[in-house]
Order: sequence, then C-alpha cells, then structure tokens
Amino acid sequence: MDTKEILEKVRNNEMDVKLAQSLLEHQINDACIDYDRQKRTGAPEVIYGAGKTAQQIASIIQQMLLHQQKNILATRVSKEKYLNLKELFPDFEYDELSQIFMYNGDPFPMNKGKIAIVCAGTSDLSVANEAVLTARFLGNEVIQINDVGVAGLHRLLNRMEDLQKASVIVVVAGMEGALASVVGGLVSAPVIAVPTSVGYGANFHGLSALLSMLNSCASGVSVVNIDNGFGAGYMAHTINCLGGKR
Repeated sequence: MDTKEILEKVRNNEMDVKLAQSLLEHQINDACIDYDRQKRTGAPEVIYGAGKTAQQIASIIQQMLLHQQKNILATRVSKEKYLNLKELFPDFEYDELSQIFMYNGDPFPMNKGKIAIVCAGTSDLSVANEAVLTARFLGNEVIQINDVGVAGLHRLLNRMEDLQKASVIVVVAGMEGALASVVGGLVSAPVIAVPTSVGYGANFHGLSALLSMLNSCASGVSVVNIDNGFGAGYMAHTINCLGGKR
C-alpha cells in the first residue's frame, strides 16, 4: 500500500490515524505476501515474528487484512512486540507462553480426527503450546497431555486411552528426547517428534534430543527441527486432514 492509499483510507474513515502513522513510518518494501496460499494449500501464509520489529509485523498484518485475509497467525511474537501491537489489532489473541499472536475471523472447518500433543515436562511447554495453538488455529481438536516424561513412565501409561483416540501424535521433549521412542512403541498413529533446547550442558541446546529422535528405533516416528512447535502442529494438521472435514 503506497502513501496515497493510506491517506485516502484515513480520509474515508477506513483507518485510524495511529495505524496510518505506523504504516507510513515503517512501510514494508521487502515483504511479498502470498495472499493465495490458503487457496492452494488450505492454510494461509504465517508470519514469523522473530527478527521483525513490531512495526514491520503491523504493516504485514494490515496488508493481509486489506486483502481480505480472515485468518492470520504470527509466531514468535515477544511480549514487548505484542504490547505495541495489541492497540492496533484488538481483535487478535495472544498467548504469552507460546508467543503466538493470531486472528481467526473465519474459523476453519474442523477435521474429523484428533491430534494429541504430548509434552515431557513443564520446561517444554512453550514449544508444546506453539504446536497446540497452531493445530487448533487450523481446525483440529487437540488433546493436550503434559508432564509425562520418561522419568515417571506411569504418568504416560495413565494417559493411554487419550493417546489411542488420536489420529496423529506430536511428542515434545528435551533432555535425551527418549519420550518420542516410547510413545512410538505404544501407538499405531504416526508420531511427530519435537526436540527442545531444554537440558543440561551436553544437551548442546537440543542437539542431543534431536539426534536421539532421529535415531529412534520405534517405527513411524518423524522429526522436526529443535523447538519447532509450529512445524509439528502444522504437519500434524496436514496428516489429520487426510481424514476429511466434518
């Protein structure tokens, strides 16, 4: 949107002065937004908030809204950036733990199947919540199972009924990442493993968990990158889509 369009919208009461000022001060010349991605793939382009200023994120969101994008998801939006964005976009929701900033103006049809997202420990919750909110945003019923790491295996076994209801399972774990293999050996559903950067010294910021998951002896376990809750939630959604919509 150029300067003339912004000023015309202010004149026509289609945009408030504060947002217009922000857009004029921080116009995005580098962003090339894919407005047709949802038509092609079933899911809109997602904004990666890390590395972008609040003003850059605001400009991208405004462009998306002006192009009738009714479902907008931004990941890795820090609380500081959110505080700058919330007044501009009061209809958006924010989850501080996962750092997701989202707007679901036209909710997606629900998939038939269920996604279980299994979290080893409370230190992994930020990544797990990113997966949960991504999957829910895209139209999936999510069963969230927290704090069932292998140090207390009985906690996981107590949730077997929930695991067996799932069409696809996401397992989020740091330390040695063993939980993904354990779950993979207990269920028939596909398992998406998410290594986290949680762990002591030789954990190497999640590398040990990543290598453990890549070397899993359980069949049917795939692996996304370290701390990539969004990628796991999205992949679980695409698998769950195979069952169709309600």
